[in-house]
Order: sequence, then C-alpha cells, then structure tokens
Amino acid sequence: MASNDPLEERLALYIDHENVAIGARDIGFRFDPRPLLDALAERGRLITRRAYADWNLFSDDRRDMVDANVELIEIPQRSDSVRKNAADIQMAVDAMELALTRDFVSTFVIVSGDSDFTPLVSKLRELNKRVIGVGLKGSTSAMLPPACDEFIFYDRLEGIPLRQKKGGGNQSRSKKSTGPATSKDKGPKAAAKPTKSSQKQDLRELERVLTRTLAGIQSNTAGAVQASNLKRALLRKDPTFSEGDYGFRGFREMLRHLADNKVITLTDGSAPGDPEVDFPSAPRDEDAAFKLLRDTVKELMDELGGDPPLSGLKDQLRKRQPDFSEKDLGYSGFLQFCKAAVTKDVVEMDWEEEDAEYYLYVEDTGKSS
Repeated sequence: MASNDPLEERLALYIDHENVAIGARDIGFRFDPRPLLDALAERGRLITRRAYADWNLFSDDRRDMVDANVELIEIPQRSDSVRKNAADIQMAVDAMELALTRDFVSTFVIVSGDSDFTPLVSKLRELNKRVIGVGLKGSTSAMLPPACDEFIFYDRLEGIPLRQKKGGGNQSRSKKSTGPATSKDKGPKAAAKPTKSSQKQDLRELERVLTRTLAGIQSNTAGAVQASNLKRALLRKDPTFSEGDYGFRGFREMLRHLADNKVITLTDGSAPGDPEVDFPSAPRDEDAAFKLLRDTVKELMDELGGDPPLSGLKDQLRKRQPDFSEKDLGYSGFLQFCKAAVTKDVVEMDWEEEDAEYYLYVEDTGKSS
C-alpha cells in the first residue's frame, strides 16, 4: 500500500561496501549500516537497500547487513584475472535501471567515496532524481560531494561503532608537554552496565528518540514539522513503535504529555488535528549542561596535562551526571552539542588532521565559569 503522503521522499540505497568498510577501518571505525539508516529515516521512506561486495572478504560484516535488512549482492573477484571494478559497474547499472523504471523513487543514496561514481550521480540528477552521497571524511574523493545534492560523512553520524584502538586507552593532545598523557577511562564499553527497565526509563528513552528524530527532520526540511510526519519517521526507525506501549491512547496525547514537560512545543497546523511540533525556545537545563561540559573539560585538562579528545568525553560527562543526554536538549548528537557550546563560547574545539580527532579545551583555565 502506498504512503498517504504523495510528497514523502522515497529513497533507494546503494552501498559500495568495500570502499566504505575499508575507509572506516583505516580511521578506527567499523561500518554498520544502522546509524546511516536512522539518518535516512528522517529524510524519507527507504524502498531499496542493496550492498555490493565479494562477501567472502567481508564475512564479519554480513550479520550487521542482514540484521538491517540490506540485500547482499555477491560480486566475486576472480583470482585468475586482473581485478576489475565489477561491484561498481553492477551497482551503477542497477541504480540506473531503477531510476528508469520506478518513477516514484525520488532520491538515490550512493554510499561510496569513489570518484568513479561521479558520472552516475550526474546522470541520476539529469533524470530529475535527488542524490545523497555518503562517504568517509578522509577517504572520499574531492570530486564526489560537489556532484551530489547532499553529502553525509559517515564518521560524523551518531552511534557509529569503533574498532578497538591499538595500544588501548584515550590519548590527549598536550600543548605544554611533549610526553604522552594517559587516562584511566577505558572507553564506552567500560562504562556500560546492565540496567533494569522501568516505565520512567522507557519514557526517558522515548523523549530522546523523539527529540533526535525531530532534530533530524528539521535539519532536512525547510518548513514546519507536522505531527503525522514525525510519527512516520519514528515508524521508519522502528516499525514496532506504538505510543500505547508507553500508556498513551493516541499519538497526540503522547505529544501533549511531552509538551507539558517542556520537551517539545505544539501549535495548530494547517491540517485539523495535525499540530506542528517544535523545540522550546529555551531547552530544559541547557545552561547546566553547558556548565557540566566546561567543568569536565577543565578537570580533564588538569588530569591529562593536555586537551581531552571528543571520543570518550561523553562518558566522562556521564560519570559526573549519569542521566546526561544531549538529546534531552534537542541535539541530534554529542558533536552537535559540543559545536553549540563552541558557538556560545563555553569551550573551544580544534580538529587535528593527523589524529582524525576533535580536541576540546577552555582557553583560560583560571577563569571562573
């Protein structure tokens, strides 16, 4: 059955798995499609999901792909011939075939940093298709992003999995000493502990999922976000979602509850019974959250003898305030929260190309916050 909204974007996803898997591995990540699928769910409805590779070479990645309902297209590499771009060719052919035979598909998502896909992107746009490119910051050709309508750097998405770093432990950039700084923090896995589920915890998680989804939709649309569009995005992320599981008789009742708690605001929309959803002008506890970030960065600078990296910093905030979540404030990810703090002169943040890492610091550590 077709969607009730004729203006809803319909997306086709094509993944050059070898390109992005190797690119992610080279900078310490593991390619998992689920963070990308969450980001795409905020943009429209996924019609096709395909990934191309010689899967004998990426057997460890099969499970993530299958769990995400991505169709695996097997492109074996012949050992008795010079290696060809068989996966690239097949992916381009399939994308063009879909573009020519399925008019209702409005957007193509090409996951690769390879410049060889630039002609495909150009041809799809000639056919009046919107093209979203996805790649790794350090391994994407400079030719590809300008050819697309939108380009997403996978390593900037929220929730992408890290590979185990060699040598273990986090490092910090020191401005005053040449010796390496060490930390007792063992990373995200060490901080994770099994917790009991409760109704209040479930409601808290619901708030975070909803605010993250709302922020994602707002970043990709120019107009107001209707309640109906928000629910469709939630269902695309989790088809089992039901407001009844949280004790609400309807979606509007759930939204009114969140509005009463200052999580969102509701105003009358253009369609009766379909209100517009937005964030409050002054999110809850934002000043306190920024102060927590600043104080934590200052403490880590003293402890490490240098500037703390972005990776692992969120765990440090949660050690000081276990219920901290930037999603409660309407930010889609921790990096966005930190960039907002830089904009408000709470902290400073630099990107180090050599480490492929952000480092945060407070310019005047003697200044009171």
